[in-house]
Amino acid sequence: MMILRYKKYFPLPCKRFCMKAMAASFFAMSLSSCFGGKGSTAGGEVTGVGGTSWAEPAPYGMVLVDRGNIAMGPSKDDSVRGIKANPRGVSVDAFWMDETEITNSKYKQFVFWVRDSIIRERLADPAYGGDEAFRIEEDKEGNPIKPYLNWNKAIPWRNPNEDELRAIESVYRVNPITGKRELDPTQLNYRYEIYNHTEAARRKNRLDPKTRVYNTDVPTPTEVPMISKDTAYLTDGGEIVRETITRPLSGDFDFLNTYIVNVYPDTTCWINDFDNAYNETYTRMYFSHAGYNNYPVVGVSWEQANAFSNWRTDFLRRSLGKDNIYVEPYRLPTEAEWEYAARAGNSESAYPWEETLPYDERGCFYANFKPMDGDYVRDGHVITSPVGTYTPNDFGLYDMAGNVSEWTSTAFTESIDRLTSDLNPEYRYDAAKEDPYRMKRKVVRGGSWKDVANSIRSDLRQWEYQNEQRSYIGFRNVRSQIGFAKGTQKKKK
Repeated sequence: MMILRYKKYFPLPCKRFCMKAMAASFFAMSLSSCFGGKGSTAGGEVTGVGGTSWAEPAPYGMVLVDRGNIAMGPSKDDSVRGIKANPRGVSVDAFWMDETEITNSKYKQFVFWVRDSIIRERLADPAYGGDEAFRIEEDKEGNPIKPYLNWNKAIPWRNPNEDELRAIESVYRVNPITGKRELDPTQLNYRYEIYNHTEAARRKNRLDPKTRVYNTDVPTPTEVPMISKDTAYLTDGGEIVRETITRPLSGDFDFLNTYIVNVYPDTTCWINDFDNAYNETYTRMYFSHAGYNNYPVVGVSWEQANAFSNWRTDFLRRSLGKDNIYVEPYRLPTEAEWEYAARAGNSESAYPWEETLPYDERGCFYANFKPMDGDYVRDGHVITSPVGTYTPNDFGLYDMAGNVSEWTSTAFTESIDRLTSDLNPEYRYDAAKEDPYRMKRKVVRGGSWKDVANSIRSDLRQWEYQNEQRSYIGFRNVRSQIGFAKGTQKKKK
């Protein structure tokens, strides 16, 4: 079984911006923001180092959410539903957010990229013909370099020779019941690494013990800090094994975590989420059929959503043509970012709209949810709806209530409000394999197509286990905003 190890990317399709222009902008950005220019002299006075200011170009399909504050949580008691008011003021910095939830089409691009990576690895493998053009291991002068896949070399889908055909067919299987050829989802494993900047920055984890404690009345600590890092590998049988290693701090690489994630959605979630219901059509068609391309992807775990976010970041950086350029990563939103964006910065509203009802005076619905007992279709849809079907909120964001619930990066605990700061609040816990299952809960927000009106409120917290794959949970990405551009969302009067 093969896994993704080295990555070379082809450019994204141009729609709202030109990739070449974006690459030039990022290149200019990196030059102007590192050290600036020469400082001017004014009679020997210090005037500062000059530099060119820059504004990050708008990421494709994203809305800029300006920095702001909100009273998180319910602002009023609701004795009927057992909701206690617990508003808490927080502030968040500016960030970009996907206008809509990630669609089947976008997630399929990730799945097919992993498939093509495996095929390219095998085409370069001597066991499948050993075509070195698919895997670059030397520079133009013949010097050895870190190997990477050559995405400029097309896979021979048409008229492959015998070895090439074996490499291509190796990622497919024959369904024993139907006899049809289909993609083998068990092979679609994506390997990636994440550097934990937060833990690496903590004073207690500094390599120089003299800098761990600033109090000069205290002796310099002599004990070596213990750190934990995640790693993963594949067994000979192709099973993904994840381990959390605890060991004495030895260097920066101790904060580099490795993950291997099978990226294929769980298409059986439609059956497993609903007992005694005929949902086989969704299991067969929802992810694979082109008619559902613009619907939100479901059956994706928190772990898979993080893998997609990492791939999306690398895909952009490599598409810009410079591996060493800095790109602010795509990631899942924190719970605070999600609530602030969903409520459009309005602490008085429990929904993405100002009204207390999920429909207007004409009976037009604001979201896709379950309007009445057993009545899923009153809002026009039985299950999910195509993204962007309903009116966006005042920040220009669609489906922040209903359609599918959305993963956040935040770990769930009952005392989360007492554990987090009021500035960019975030509670992060990377659960080890041996941790109790309850410690693997993550916050989900927004409610879904199967929930009643009260459950799609933007001020309520829900949770799910990080490895669960549900027919009613999807996600969207954010990126921290850099520079001085102002957002484009409407301001409340």
